[in-house]
Amino acid sequence: MRRRLHDTPVGRLTLVADDTGLVAILWPDDDPRRVPLPSLVDAPDAPLLSDTARQLDAYFGGTLRRFTLPLAPRGTPFQQAVWRALATIPYGETRSYGDIARQIGRPAAVRAVGAANGRNPISVVIPCHRVIGAGGALTGFAGGLAAKRHLLALEGPARLL
Repeated sequence: MRRRLHDTPVGRLTLVADDTGLVAILWPDDDPRRVPLPSLVDAPDAPLLSDTARQLDAYFGGTLRRFTLPLAPRGTPFQQAVWRALATIPYGETRSYGDIARQIGRPAAVRAVGAANGRNPISVVIPCHRVIGAGGALTGFAGGLAAKRHLLALEGPARLL
């Protein structure tokens, strides 16, 4: 797997890809157990990593609302279902963990949805930051609550501003 470090307004992110797609976007202080990966090779000029960096820059610059990257997140079938549901949350909107649980047909699995959300390996692109507590509270986020606030403020969800 290849990696590239990329500076953003929320910190230096580690972009990771394999031959099939983007595998991970890791936070500066990410716990390596959150998204276990094999050893990585520095490849700052890899085309997919360069495209990811370009799209992230456009997103943080306010000119990109939808990423168009091949994704290859690794996880259990349940995690994959949660991550697919996260990917459907429109830019500028939020959902609760209960909303996601209902969307995947597992309304009682709110806590499991929260755990899968926390294991989302492709932060920002798969927008786990758009998931909030049922009462509108900001809840845990792998990049930290300051980064989550930044991302939500950038997108401007009406319920949070």
